[in-house]
Amino acid sequence: MARIVVIGAGMGGLATAARLATVGHRVTLCEAADTHGGMVGDHRRDGFRFDTGPGLLTLPAVYRDLMLKTGRTSLEEEVELRPVDPGSVHLLPDGTRVALANASLARVESALSGALGADAGERWAAMLRRGRGVWEATRRPLLEEPLPEDPSALRRDPYAPARRGLLARASRTLGEVAARELRDPGLTALLDEYALRFGLDPERAPASLTSMPYMEQSFGVWYVTGGLRALADAVLRRCEARRVELRFGTRVERVLGEERATGVALADGSVLDADAVVDSRPPRQPTGAPGRFTLLLALRGARPEGTAHRTVLHAPDRADELDALFGRTPRLCARPTLQLLRPDDATLAPAGHGTAVLTATVPAHGPVDWTDAARVSDYADALLARAVTAAPELGDQVLWTHARTPADTEAETGTPGGSVPPPSLAGAGGTFLAPPNADRLPGLFHVGGATHPGGGLARVGMSATVVSGLIGTP
Repeated sequence: MARIVVIGAGMGGLATAARLATVGHRVTLCEAADTHGGMVGDHRRDGFRFDTGPGLLTLPAVYRDLMLKTGRTSLEEEVELRPVDPGSVHLLPDGTRVALANASLARVESALSGALGADAGERWAAMLRRGRGVWEATRRPLLEEPLPEDPSALRRDPYAPARRGLLARASRTLGEVAARELRDPGLTALLDEYALRFGLDPERAPASLTSMPYMEQSFGVWYVTGGLRALADAVLRRCEARRVELRFGTRVERVLGEERATGVALADGSVLDADAVVDSRPPRQPTGAPGRFTLLLALRGARPEGTAHRTVLHAPDRADELDALFGRTPRLCARPTLQLLRPDDATLAPAGHGTAVLTATVPAHGPVDWTDAARVSDYADALLARAVTAAPELGDQVLWTHARTPADTEAETGTPGGSVPPPSLAGAGGTFLAPPNADRLPGLFHVGGATHPGGGLARVGMSATVVSGLIGTP
């Protein structure tokens, strides 16, 4: 039995602690805050509850595996999972509205053909087939295994050229995929959104990111009743069942050891000895990557029949949005790509009422001062007014709103600037690969969105699986 200290009770720290305790290690988890979940937080007021982090789950198999390996109950016995159908409704830059089915590539192609023309549906489907090739080539080395000591294979983008022949050249960036292969502003907006949600510039992100729309539209999107905070609660219960020692309100100042990790020093001056340390804290240096602006809406009255769970309003001016986020001087985009989530979940609000969450990718705290109350209020009003253009009934339903900015994310999670941790991606010479899980200091490991295989709830769960495997059994 080895002594393991896990730093941080975010999803990566919780999942790692549960896995290590299950195989016989003595695990102590230290969390500086008084609660768990990290970015999977919640906000409660007047009987309304909201997720403050991600609202939907992809690849639930990651957490099914966690529950299977750490206890006697399945994921579905711990939380209620519901597929989201349609997977998303999109209001494209020209005003076209299209609903894309959940977990059905054929129905997605059909919907795009009907809305944008048969050629558009075929081009999207052809791109997803190449995205499938990326998924199959990178799933194991990029998601399921430790980052290899020589990651040269992952520095090359496996995205295949659209045409075969001696002169064929694969698109190198997501922007090139859109320009050379999709050749449609609506399809470009659909593809851009997968980059923007993680704070990535589609003109710089490698073409391998096409594996993400393939994955989502093939395997589906899921909602957890009670919000994703219910999933965090379930993983915490698994830690408790496996007798992980949970120390909330316990700040770790530094990892001890010169030749190998030997424990941690706490803020109160005490020391915890350990045979290995797992650190899930974000990096201390700002990455400069964008963050998220979220507007929580408490709504009067029930959700209207036929309302989509997820609606995406795409920016009408792509160049302006990309310049605002990734230009030399980051600024607020007046009409950004906006996600509207309206769950059909009676557990989130008082009887007869509902909730909605608006989210936009915005510059991080620092490039923009998100402590400026007037700026926050004005931007919240602008986003709500824009959302009402897609869902007019919202204008009469709003009881109150609560805005959350990258400054709030920084304060609550310690992530510099409140930046969104991006997924690890193959290609671009390795520029988009997250750091490895094993530190240069033997006995120290890293888990979570800032490390291999990168950001996103599913990848954080995969990170925990990788780290647990590196530490092994006693």
